Amino acid sequence: MISPFPARYTAFALSAAGAVASLAAVLMAPQLWAAWVALAVFGLLTGTGVHDLRQSRHAILRNYPVIGHLRFLLEYIRPEMRQYFIESDAEAAPFSRAQRSLVYQRSKGEPDNRPFGTQLDVTVSGYEWINHSMQPTQLVDHDFRIVIGGTPNPASPAGETCTQPYSASVFNISAMSFGALSANAILALNQGARLGGFAHDTGEGSISSHHRVHGGDLIWEIGSGYFGCRNDDGSFSEERFIANARDPQVKLIEIKLSQGAKPGHGGVLPAPKVTAEIAAARGVPVGVDCISPSSHSAFSTPVEMMHFIARLRVLSGGKPTGFKFCLGHPWEWFAIVKAMQQTGLTPDFIVVDGAEGGTGAAPVEFSDHVGAPLQEGLLLVHNTLVGVGLRERIKIGCAGKVITAFDLARMMALGADWCNAARGFMMSLGCIQAQACHTGFCPTGVTTQDPVRQQALVVPTKADRVRNFHRSTLHALQELVQAAGLDHPQQITAHHIVRRISDTEVRLLSNLVMQVRPGALLGPLDGQHNVFRTYWPLASAQSFQPLAL
Repeated sequence: MISPFPARYTAFALSAAGAVASLAAVLMAPQLWAAWVALAVFGLLTGTGVHDLRQSRHAILRNYPVIGHLRFLLEYIRPEMRQYFIESDAEAAPFSRAQRSLVYQRSKGEPDNRPFGTQLDVTVSGYEWINHSMQPTQLVDHDFRIVIGGTPNPASPAGETCTQPYSASVFNISAMSFGALSANAILALNQGARLGGFAHDTGEGSISSHHRVHGGDLIWEIGSGYFGCRNDDGSFSEERFIANARDPQVKLIEIKLSQGAKPGHGGVLPAPKVTAEIAAARGVPVGVDCISPSSHSAFSTPVEMMHFIARLRVLSGGKPTGFKFCLGHPWEWFAIVKAMQQTGLTPDFIVVDGAEGGTGAAPVEFSDHVGAPLQEGLLLVHNTLVGVGLRERIKIGCAGKVITAFDLARMMALGADWCNAARGFMMSLGCIQAQACHTGFCPTGVTTQDPVRQQALVVPTKADRVRNFHRSTLHALQELVQAAGLDHPQQITAHHIVRRISDTEVRLLSNLVMQVRPGALLGPLDGQHNVFRTYWPLASAQSFQPLAL
């Protein structure tokens, strides 16, 4: 039976009744300020109800005038309510409350010790630990470093080898562009990197004026838009590249082939967001759509890519030059390796970006279902280079949800020489994982270009926190290395990590993951992993396309 007055209109009816009553009160006693306030409130609610009934966009508001707005309000604050009052320390994605709290504590220099034992379920499948030694080592410092570049490469033509190797920390700031991050965030990250003696990746947005203020070491990332080294038509410019690359602050040159957040996807920075500052950094016109193509125009084959790397190394004055990518088709990666073999030209480093990474917004399908996760990408890259005898000439970095010292240790066990982190350092700046990065309404001023919002991020204070997070994480890594009886994290192997398979079975990681013997891919592929037997014969140094499928 249909009610003559549906209950869903109650809020609207009460608002209208209140408006009539308050209007009467104003007419009878105009000196009463409370009556005027009531008239304004009820009048606004009544007007809202009338608008709700007449609008055609939201069915809920047409059926539930006035009160229907409560639904949208609760939906708007749901993430905060869940984060603060409902979820446990081990819940939430992409980072749990426990992970975020650890970053906050280390950034602020607060104790991060936890009493009463682990809160993790050590019996659940997938739980991992590092085996310790009965003879721990005693290390004097936690400033673990590796040398990138400078490895003898007799097969390369004269002048194409690295002459300015870089002593890098094993933990650095991953690629985040100015534009994606605020000016104050860039300033704080770079000052923190300088204070802590580690590197700051510019992201593909190139080197802004904010990157230069404090003089922290830079990894200059060059994407398909060639920002900072482009001609007006978007092609690569040698002259502009030299002007930036030979700046002493730039330590590494990194070509971005793809990124974990949205591999294989280009991007557009809409014209209204292309401010004068961003345009100056990228070398593009102000107020015009800034396009990042999905692929490079400076090369189209693996061999051409190797020559482009060698060319950038020479133009930069001999600085370490490499590339970053998220693993996709295996034959494309194998084609790059075959181009290294054919030309004798090798990058000084490769950064493997995991598909679980990403600080910027991306289509959901790309975030969830495109690209190889870090473990699989890192394992294939490391083992391929081992299998063709090139691993000693090429350093490997990696990025993808690296937060704790155990994360670093585990990635090094799988073949990485160093790790990068983006979201971890964002959290050290105060990021609360509001996931509003793409809206311009970041509540902490980290990912907004709003000059008022970013004032909340005080650069000197946050720079100290960036330095503290890096220092405390490496101190924890030092303690792990000591407990394992080792002298450097590069000595950690898959033999040191144990993984639970079931309630009654655990295995060393070395018995679970791919491990290729040195030089094994130079001969017959019998007995090798299926990925090599299937895709290695399809790869050609002359093309990214497979020979046959």
